[in-house]
Parts: sequence; structure tokens; C-alpha cells
Amino acid sequence: MIKTKCNSSAKLNFKVRDITKISLLSAIAFLLMVFAEFPLPLFPSFLKFGLSDLPALIGGFAMGPVTGIIIEFIKNLLHFFFKSETGGVGNLANFIVGIGFVVPAAVVYSVNKTKKGAVIGMAVGTVTMTLLASLANYYVLIPLYAKVYSMDAILNMMSQANKAIVDLKTYIVYAVIPFNILKAVVVSIITLLIYKKVSPILHM
Repeated sequence: MIKTKCNSSAKLNFKVRDITKISLLSAIAFLLMVFAEFPLPLFPSFLKFGLSDLPALIGGFAMGPVTGIIIEFIKNLLHFFFKSETGGVGNLANFIVGIGFVVPAAVVYSVNKTKKGAVIGMAVGTVTMTLLASLANYYVLIPLYAKVYSMDAILNMMSQANKAIVDLKTYIVYAVIPFNILKAVVVSIITLLIYKKVSPILHM
């Protein structure tokens, strides 16, 4: 009986610790999304560059891909309630693209928990994220934005940022693909620099 109580207590403590870690990483991701995102030259202003996927990637490496999904979901749910300016379309985009990067990277790293495994995982995540972002923008996200605004207004905003963008196909080629590759590369480099320093805290 005593042993059973000890095991139950240990499991409960483990769950509480995990919930605490996920909550902290989600809060950091939310704050990064709110206060540290900004547009870049040559990209439409609604494509905001930031590091809010960084806590999700670190959480995914430390606790598995499901944790990365949870952090991405909580981050976007909080942003939707407190800061959303696009009726949730921007949050849907951020969530789809975020898990497209975090989940493949975390899955590969879970199989090979080395620096090489992390690099391969993030490379796979970068490709998956860019492909998913391209398909989602072309078939889902921009059509949804067009319902909130109008397709003419969106294309005008795109062409003002980059004259080479004249339709959805050129938007994918000149904006979505390079933007997501750049974002993934920057997040990957920072992860490589800090993960080993923060992972002992996440494994406590």
C-alpha cells in the first residue's frame, strides 16, 4: 500500500512539473508573439517575423512533439483572445506553420538525441514548414483573408511590399518560401546555441 501511494505521488508530481513547464514555455511564446514580432522589408506587413516558435521547439525537443503542439496551441489561443486582429486567420496560419516546423524536428530528435539529430530534425522541419506554409497560404489562408478584407486589397498590400508579387503564385515564390526558410533558420540557430543550457532545467 505504501509503495502504491509513493508511485501515485511520484506520478502526480511528474504531471504537475510537466504542466508547469508547458505553461511557462507557452507564456514565453505568447509574450514573444505579442511584443517581439515585426515585419521585414520586401515582405507583406502581415508576415510578421519573430521567435515565438522557439519555446515550442525547445519544449518539443525536451518533452516530445506533442508538447510542441500544445505550446503552439496555447500560444495562439491566448493571442486570439488578447491580441488577434484578423479574426483568427493569423492565429490559424501561425499554428499550422508552427507545428509544421516543430513536430518534424521534435520527432527526428526523439529518435536521435544528438546535435546531429537536432540539426537534421530542424532541416526536415524547415522543409516541411515551408511546404505546408505554401500550400496553406495558397489554398486556405489567403482565401480566408480575402473574406475578411478583399483579394484586391491583399494583392495590393503584397505588391506594395514587393513589386515582383502580382498574384498568389508569385506571393508564394517571393514571400512565403523565403520568409519561412529565413524564420526557421534563425530559430534553429538560436536553439542550437541555447538548448543545452536550458535543457537541464526542463529535465528536472
